[in-house]
Amino acid sequence: MGFIVLQAIFAGQLAAAPLDSGFAFAPKASASQAEKDAAYQEARSRLIAAATKYEHTPYRPGGIDRKGVDCSGFVFLSFLDALGVSVPRSADGLHSWVEKIPIENAQPGDLVFFRTTRTNKISHVGILTGNGVFIHSASEGPATGVIYSRLDEKYWARTYAGAGRAFPSTATTGNANTTGSAMGATGPGKRVKERSQAGKSNEKGLLFGFAAAPTWNTYFADGNVLRGVAGHVRFGTVVRPLGIQMIFGAELRPEWDSALGVIRLPLTFSWGLDDRLRIFAGPALSFGNAALDVSGESRPYSGGTNWFGAVGLTFSPFAVRIARTDLAPYGEIAWQSYFNNSSDKNIGADFAAGFRFSTGLRLTWHM
Repeated sequence: MGFIVLQAIFAGQLAAAPLDSGFAFAPKASASQAEKDAAYQEARSRLIAAATKYEHTPYRPGGIDRKGVDCSGFVFLSFLDALGVSVPRSADGLHSWVEKIPIENAQPGDLVFFRTTRTNKISHVGILTGNGVFIHSASEGPATGVIYSRLDEKYWARTYAGAGRAFPSTATTGNANTTGSAMGATGPGKRVKERSQAGKSNEKGLLFGFAAAPTWNTYFADGNVLRGVAGHVRFGTVVRPLGIQMIFGAELRPEWDSALGVIRLPLTFSWGLDDRLRIFAGPALSFGNAALDVSGESRPYSGGTNWFGAVGLTFSPFAVRIARTDLAPYGEIAWQSYFNNSSDKNIGADFAAGFRFSTGLRLTWHM
């Protein structure tokens, strides 16, 4: 019987949160429950504040400074800066170190773990900031480095492996179970519409970039595959209304269209959930007499200068992150406001006059 009791005590010690003491402002054993709650809540707040200071730091394998961090290096630095405590240096080591908890009981400052490789090993870790949002150092995806993500995003919901805490649970009003209550009984897969205050003020970012791309003919009356050149200069911002990341932007899009014999200058506004897929629309100026060469005859078009002169879709399958810069191949499909007013119908030529397809490279700076 004594052996069983010792086993139970030992198991309870192993399951306890590892940082119930051992840092500068940890509560004394004789402290009241309210004093303990206040101390642990302060520790969680300091951890999140330290973590947010690393936002936009580039991802670097094995990195452990502001030049670059990997996921566990980011967690290691956050604990070291906030509390002066050294924690395990790998995601798997952190998973073994923390007290395992259900996501429904998780609080800001707890850790979340993921299996992102084909092995069963824990390979990624982040710090919860509240209501299903976590901050982490991502190695791939539309944005890399230290960023905010959501547990209900498709990739993270699929690779989610569990949650754990370094500090004992607190019962402070407004903080207990803020992550779990937002996730609901269904866990990470449920869409969350609330945001934590800690994450809200740090998830905005500015973007600046430019792009260049050849445009391709969809009507080959003149025998040319290459139609012209299109590009854009872009300003944008990353926002998260209702807890969903969105990118809003404005672009100046100079274009040279050799098939129509015009220079176009659209000014568009764009929107998308991320940089992989965005829609854009806006007014355009057209310089020159727009016309297509159709079987040796000139087919004129009007309407190029229009308040709704351009609308389209821009897409990018992936991006390569270098420091704070993304280099990405991209494609665009766009409608242009050119019309032929004659009664002579030519569907192929008229479609080509009002349609643009281009592929090229885009460079984006995250400021």
